[in-house]
Amino acid sequence: MNALSPDPPAVRTTCPYCGVGCGVLAAPDGNGGAAISGDAEHPANFGRLCSKGSALGETLSLGQRLLHPMLRRPDGALERSDWDTALDSVTTRLRAILDRDGPGAIAFYLSGQLLTEDYYVANKLMKGFLGSSNVDTNSRLCMASSVAGHRRAFGADTVPGTYRDLDEADLIVLVGSNAAWCHPVLYQRMNAAKLKRGTKLVVIDPRRTATAENVDLFLPIAPGMDTALFCGLLAYLADTLALDPLYIDSHTSGFVEALARAREIANDPGTTARATGLDTADVERFFKLFRNTERVVTCFSQGVNQSAQGTDKVNAIINVHLATGRIGRPGMGPFSLTGQPNAMGGREVGGLANQLAAHMGFSAAEKDRVRRFWQAPLMAESEGLKAVDMFDAIERGTIKALWVMATNPAVSLPRAGAIRAALKGLELFVVSENVLSNDTIEAGAQVLLPAAAWGEKDGTVTNSERRISRQRAFLPPPGEARPDWWIVSAAARRLGFGAAFDYRGPADVFREHAALSAFENDGARDFDIGALATLSDEAYDGLDAVMWPARAGEKPGERRFFAKGGFFTGDRRARFIAPERPSLRAITSSSFPLRLNTGRVRDQWHTMTRTGASPRLGAHMPEPFIEIHPADAKAARLLDGGTAKVTTRYGSAVLKVRVAPGQRRGSIFAPIHWSDATAAGARVGEMVMPANDPFSGQPEMKATPARVDPVQFAYRGFALTRHAITPPPDTVFARVAVAGGDAILFSSNAPPDRWQDLVRTLVPEDAELAEYADPPRGVIRLAAFRSGRLDGCIFVGPSHSAPSWDVVRALFSSEALAERDRRILLSGRSAEGMVETGPVICACFGVGLAAISEAIASGKAVSVADIGRTLRAGTNCGSCLPELRGIIGRLARAAQPVTPQPASLRSDA
Repeated sequence: MNALSPDPPAVRTTCPYCGVGCGVLAAPDGNGGAAISGDAEHPANFGRLCSKGSALGETLSLGQRLLHPMLRRPDGALERSDWDTALDSVTTRLRAILDRDGPGAIAFYLSGQLLTEDYYVANKLMKGFLGSSNVDTNSRLCMASSVAGHRRAFGADTVPGTYRDLDEADLIVLVGSNAAWCHPVLYQRMNAAKLKRGTKLVVIDPRRTATAENVDLFLPIAPGMDTALFCGLLAYLADTLALDPLYIDSHTSGFVEALARAREIANDPGTTARATGLDTADVERFFKLFRNTERVVTCFSQGVNQSAQGTDKVNAIINVHLATGRIGRPGMGPFSLTGQPNAMGGREVGGLANQLAAHMGFSAAEKDRVRRFWQAPLMAESEGLKAVDMFDAIERGTIKALWVMATNPAVSLPRAGAIRAALKGLELFVVSENVLSNDTIEAGAQVLLPAAAWGEKDGTVTNSERRISRQRAFLPPPGEARPDWWIVSAAARRLGFGAAFDYRGPADVFREHAALSAFENDGARDFDIGALATLSDEAYDGLDAVMWPARAGEKPGERRFFAKGGFFTGDRRARFIAPERPSLRAITSSSFPLRLNTGRVRDQWHTMTRTGASPRLGAHMPEPFIEIHPADAKAARLLDGGTAKVTTRYGSAVLKVRVAPGQRRGSIFAPIHWSDATAAGARVGEMVMPANDPFSGQPEMKATPARVDPVQFAYRGFALTRHAITPPPDTVFARVAVAGGDAILFSSNAPPDRWQDLVRTLVPEDAELAEYADPPRGVIRLAAFRSGRLDGCIFVGPSHSAPSWDVVRALFSSEALAERDRRILLSGRSAEGMVETGPVICACFGVGLAAISEAIASGKAVSVADIGRTLRAGTNCGSCLPELRGIIGRLARAAQPVTPQPASLRSDA
């Protein structure tokens, strides 16, 4: 392309992270990259993107990509193969296991990262043609309790409301949701409603997260007690005559039993307060807010779902909305905030082991309907094994063949260490992936199939409000990478099912999926997109975001469900559910006195195979950590910034300590993102207990009994090189993305000279070395330069005064450094013109704590708005706004003069 050629037009696509489903504009640069911006016309985000979405352009590198099929040799090494050989290996062995051991011996484990078309083809092959329902998804780990709660109450997995309800609500209740970090675009929508119409925000969470920093009421509920709180609310609404008797009588059943159970669990605000560990006054305030506000949306996420009683929690929330008739009308209803970009699409096509496609189940009539539509020769007859049970069956040896697509169960599942060991015993272990290595591949995958990645995939996804959006390719697939639907279809043809899998492209798959949704659907099923079943290829390519239902003969639009009843049960009435008394499955003890709560951080996603490639995203929280309350830290002899070993009955991890007053006493929090590929000994899933919800099969990931012990290291430091670093043994480290190289932050007992030698082996022979050594103090600084450019460095110091890497990291991306700057660099001080940034607060614009503090101290900024105008921080996705408010508050308090108190008022008087 010559200099006068116009830039290629931006492609409208969809973000591959959370379930908000933001529209993205991707403008390819012609060199394998793209400029990323928000799509102002997409109704999910209207142009906004969070820090992760904004940094998508930094994740398009091919550096760690799987580009060709690979087979594992008998000696354990992987070698390049070709598609024919690899697929023949898969299908020949799969057929042999199927013929010998039957359908129950095979399993697929899928992902909310797949497109709907990928999901549909995989489910069709397994449930209709191989006869196995052992096909589940990592959505089991995040949204299964919402699915089960919806199905119990509504008769179908129906989300009643839309995002527009967040704009129109007068009260938004966030339960178990750190939306400011996990769904920041929606959180900003909630804050906009707060400014525009005075919407009140209530946050219910054991942790005081960033979401709780600007709310009207924060309820630090005891772990697992959400059901008790909403049972108490139901009883209060009944006692204060705030129910909707007409709605209850006309459209529901089971109310008397549900209210009786609620009274058994929490009969009044005082009983509720005792059960939930809250102040009675705060409970009463919440109950009154809910009672007196008609337009209420209750948003719930992983803190509700990831529980051994998650389904009961979901139904306790739904009960109060049914009882007040606050459902399906503008600004009101229960709302599940989905974790993954296509968890909803996977649910639509039967991606869970207890579902068939198009929101159908395993009744005789539904099985027969799907069988006839697919002309399926071997239809699965009953529900399959859910995720945790599936991997238990692998451990027992009853499942002998597993195909994993687009997920990393060796990191994310409970007892991840045991799962990793079990995978090594599979007779056939296939992984479709776009990365060359992750923990699951390293657990012994025998066949690797190169899958297309975001930017190369073409299809659809469905977001949390039932909106189907197109994910369009804007880059060519590299190497021999292929879409997942193509890979599964190619395998199906080799298995003899070619006529049923003769798809020319994703539009063929989508049309079939849409036609099945409308097949013999007289309105008794919620999911119906029959209006899209006859789209031409051109119309599919140009499809705008559309919300289901989109029935044939009807104009698609934004539809809410259930304002006037019309549920999807046999009698068309909703079911009130009487929940079990809330309890935590495992009790704490003197050996394990704390509870481990797991979750996400703001700028990372899942196991970091995508976000881990972004230098911008790695700057906010670069190391795996635990948060612990100051009192618990003192009892365990832990120091802020130190290191702790976290141990449960199932595994352990060594993590950095963050002492946090907002953390609930008796609980610790650890993020799930780090794996063996990105850190040493930081796989949090390995510690999670194997306790599952009896209805949803979703594991309890919020309350595993644990203990913490201090771990001492003599030295801490960092290293940056142009080539990958392998640290010495017995080193705790985390890899952090930097532009043009590899970086690690580490704690170690290895003497500094060993690190010196390590870096020397990674720099070219012609490099110019500069060193500073102070052996008595344990300080080593070594830097290598080529043509004035920093090529690699190692900074090591004693643990109590570890070197800071902010300035050095910035210099690593500079083209050349002057001689004076090199000397200053080794002194450990800022080089000429460089400013110590401190921790990065705003990932979108790379604004650090030091710059923010300086702006406040100089008087340039006295508010969050001032910081935005001065530094741009907080003006894009807004996920850093709670931190900015906290910084302003802390600095303001620190600047206030201390007024001496009379002796009689002093605490030590």
